[in-house]
Amino acid sequence: MSAARPAADCAVVSPLLTRLAAERATGALLRDRGTLFLENGRVVHAESPATPGLDVLLTTGGGLAPERWREAVDRAGARRQVARFLVDSGGLADGELEICHLAAMYDAAFFALSPGSGPSRFRRGATHWIGRVRSVPAEAVERETRRRRELLDAVWPYPTLDIAPVVPRQAAPGQTVTTRQRILLRHADGVRTPAQLAWALGRPAFHTLLDVRRLAAAGLVETPHAPAPRPAVPPLPDWVTEAQSPDVALLRRLRDALEASL
Repeated sequence: MSAARPAADCAVVSPLLTRLAAERATGALLRDRGTLFLENGRVVHAESPATPGLDVLLTTGGGLAPERWREAVDRAGARRQVARFLVDSGGLADGELEICHLAAMYDAAFFALSPGSGPSRFRRGATHWIGRVRSVPAEAVERETRRRRELLDAVWPYPTLDIAPVVPRQAAPGQTVTTRQRILLRHADGVRTPAQLAWALGRPAFHTLLDVRRLAAAGLVETPHAPAPRPAVPPLPDWVTEAQSPDVALLRRLRDALEASL
């Protein structure tokens, strides 16, 4: 008999996504932090305002000229065949497009399926103008989303890092810093958040979050801590009645003195 899988591995990230996959539905699953596009129950694209899109990964982080991207959108966007146009026109190789598309899709799905992303809605039949590149099972998207959540916490369990400005710290003598880390630290100006750094560098947002948490674990980035909660005011003992409350008693004495002086 095989060992039981951990409960966390079996948790359902999105019950609606699971149901739509079982129904082999086609359309757009909309949430507050992003949208997943499905075709016959499989995820074909995802986008989120929290992540750089495929265009940023290809132009800022890749080798595609921005004007080639704009041309593809202008000429093939209405036909929902932007991806096909990029390959057919010689702007990109199939493999490069597929790798960047999968990176953008898993990145956006991670944020779209986050616990605080609000209620889900489904727009049946909706498609994305990028067109079909590659589809993946909804189960694979959910599994990768769970894995990424667990990885972030395993590296450095301080989620405040994900939304705070990245503040570099001086490396210790002899401490190793990789080229990738050095580039990120060079762009970290104490104002940009991890999401803003991801856009500036043309990198997936999740990978930037992971890099920042690794840097924080190594002491190369400040870890912001939530302000300590204000101490609770202990309740008055049961035996203190309104008449015996010091504040009330003082007010009454002041009132009586004023009345006596009139």
